[in-house]
Amino acid sequence: MLAVERLTKRYADGTVALSDVSLTVRAAEIVALIGGSGCGKTTFLRLVAGLDRASAGSIRLDGEPVLEPHAGIGLVFQEPRLLPWYDVAANVAVGLGRVPAAERRERVLHALEKVGLADHARRWPRELSGGQQQRVAIARALIGGPKVLLLDEPFSALDAFTRASLHEHLLAIWSESRPTVVMVTHDVDEAVKLADRVVVMRPAPGRIADEIALSLARPRSRASPAVEAASRTVLKALDRSLKAAQKGPEASAAPALWW
Repeated sequence: MLAVERLTKRYADGTVALSDVSLTVRAAEIVALIGGSGCGKTTFLRLVAGLDRASAGSIRLDGEPVLEPHAGIGLVFQEPRLLPWYDVAANVAVGLGRVPAAERRERVLHALEKVGLADHARRWPRELSGGQQQRVAIARALIGGPKVLLLDEPFSALDAFTRASLHEHLLAIWSESRPTVVMVTHDVDEAVKLADRVVVMRPAPGRIADEIALSLARPRSRASPAVEAASRTVLKALDRSLKAAQKGPEASAAPALWW
């Protein structure tokens, strides 16, 4: 279980990116964070990943404090961030330097099979499409068998068809190893399609405005009435969060923009 309690992040210039955020994510749960620009979604992921230190509050994975990068937590960025001088297999194997060569090859092949790229092991990153590069990044994050997988808008730069395909790959991977997943997205349809729970965040400073449980069977079709209703619920929550963050007497009449 991932437990975040009263998390606050204040930068040196006085900016408060997150204020008093508490969130518990159950084992194998998929949680989507969504909200307006500046509400601290990426900051939250960086803190959970151990890439930055909180100003206050705590992060625990199965009761163990997370104060630095943790072997049980994998992170996939918005960009694949592959090393161009390594082939696909070597990129996936980054971080397995102490693992015996035979075991390393077996684990790399298995990870690539899970993302549908077993026959691309010897290709270079420049030879791959954007969707394929992101699948390599996901395989790299999964190879260590993390308990928690953090996704920072990894599909946002892709076309709709490729994004839908990667959604299916992600769900297939999740159904096999059942990691806890926390993902940041600006796409309401993506959040509703993938998540068990949507956490709506409010900006200035970043904090949780609402939580919406999605008890929808998988696979989920965007055209189904239940999914459409869930999307409308999330959109309304987003609008409320942004209107509440606006200041001045005109707040109730001003359009709420979250993209």
